Parts: sequence; structure tokens; C-alpha cells
Amino acid sequence: MNFANHQPIPQKHSEKPKLLVVDDEPDNLDLLYRTFRRDFQVLRADSGRRALEILDAEGEVAVIISDQRMPEMKDTEFLSKTVPQFPNTIRIILTGFTDVEDLVEAINAGQVYKYITKPWDPSELKAVVRTAAETYELSKRRAEELRLAQTQTTLLSTIVRVVRAATSSETCLKAIATAFAESFAADDCVLQSATENGLADSPSLETISPDVTVELRHLTIPITFQDEQLAVLLLHWKQPRSLATEELSLLHLASQQVALALTSTRYRRAVV
Repeated sequence: MNFANHQPIPQKHSEKPKLLVVDDEPDNLDLLYRTFRRDFQVLRADSGRRALEILDAEGEVAVIISDQRMPEMKDTEFLSKTVPQFPNTIRIILTGFTDVEDLVEAINAGQVYKYITKPWDPSELKAVVRTAAETYELSKRRAEELRLAQTQTTLLSTIVRVVRAATSSETCLKAIATAFAESFAADDCVLQSATENGLADSPSLETISPDVTVELRHLTIPITFQDEQLAVLLLHWKQPRSLATEELSLLHLASQQVALALTSTRYRRAVV
């Protein structure tokens, strides 16, 4: 495994949230773009098919504003296609119709947050979209908190379980490394004795500030107990990986758990 020296890069938080506007009328697209360009990164599509292509290329957006009735693909069909892949995205319908059945179908199929009637009031639409973007961010934070809580429970319990079941130091280290790789979506992970050569020339967890989100491809995690380095964990991602402050905290906690587990294993073997 080749660990080149890559310094952590603070993640930028100033990027505007993405807003996708979908309407087959060019004037409406231009108006929506001008309305939101200062506060959002506005993506424009003149059809449902084109909007799906944009989502494939750009990934998740915070908010989608879609016209209710368009040629080729109704908003019902388009919005429903976005739900499985982008469940957190907030969807808003612009409609010039008052057909209750159509609106109910759109709201149910596309998990629509709100519908706005045409012609819309710019101030009202801005307020709705602003609230929608805030709802999206809150939803993402809650989902991430839940994911991290589940990851923490799984990782810590796995460390204890594999140490108890391990028949040798080698199998124990490999099992722990696998658990870390799975928990942090690493492409490669090695947990090796501190006495082995070939330690990674890469950022160390001990030198990274816990107060910022960082982006890196390699990370060294010393496993230390009472000032004695027992082992070192080497994580590698093929693509730059963003680690939030909560994930850095979990890595610190998990490394302490590994140190205790390895110390316990060493003590048990000494007694035997």
C-alpha cells in the first residue's frame, strides 16, 4: 500500500446550496434563475428527462422546483423518480391548475413539500425555498447523526467481539482493520504492530484539529495506551475523503477502545 504524504485540507462550508428548477417555458426558467442565483447554485432543466440527467451528473440537490405539467414527462413521474436516490431533497411544485386529484397524486408520488400557484409572489416563493433549504440541511444533519451513532455502536462492539474471539494477534489485527475500513468506507486499512517497519508518512490523527472538517486520502492513527504505542492503524481512500469533526471524534474513541482491547489481550496471554 502506497501512502504518499497528503496534508489534510479544511473543507469549505461557503458553497451555495444547489437548487434545480424545471420548467418547459424558458421565461420561467430565466425568472427563477434570476430570483435565486445570489443564494443558490441554480441548475436549470427544460424537461423532466433533462432534469434527471442533471441530477445524475451533479448528484443531490437541496431543493427542486418543478412545473406541474410539462411535455414528455409529468412532474408526478419526474419527482417520483428522484425520491429513491435523493430522499432528503425538498420538492416544490409550481402549478397553474387547481385540479385536486392531480395535486394529490403529485404530492403523494413525489413527496412534495409544498405547491405554489402561478403566478407566484416572488417574496413568498423565496421564503418557501429558504425554509425548504433549511429543512434539507436539518434532515441531512439528523441522518448523519443517526449514521454516526450506528457506526459507533457497530464499530465498538465489533472491536470487543473480535478481540475476544481472536485466536492469534494476526487475526485480531486483521479483523479490527476490516471493521475500521467498513465503518469509514476506506479502500484499504491495515492495523500493524508499532514495531513493524513501513509506517505511513501521512497525516496523523493526533495532529489534526478536531474543530474542522478535513479532506484527505491517507490517515495514520497511533494506538497508544499509557504513553506506550501498541500499534498503528493506516487508513487509505482512493479518492479524497471528507471527515467531519464527529467522525474524527469517533476515530479517537475507537482508537482508545482498540488500545484497551489489545492491552487486555496481551494481559490474558501473559496470565495463560
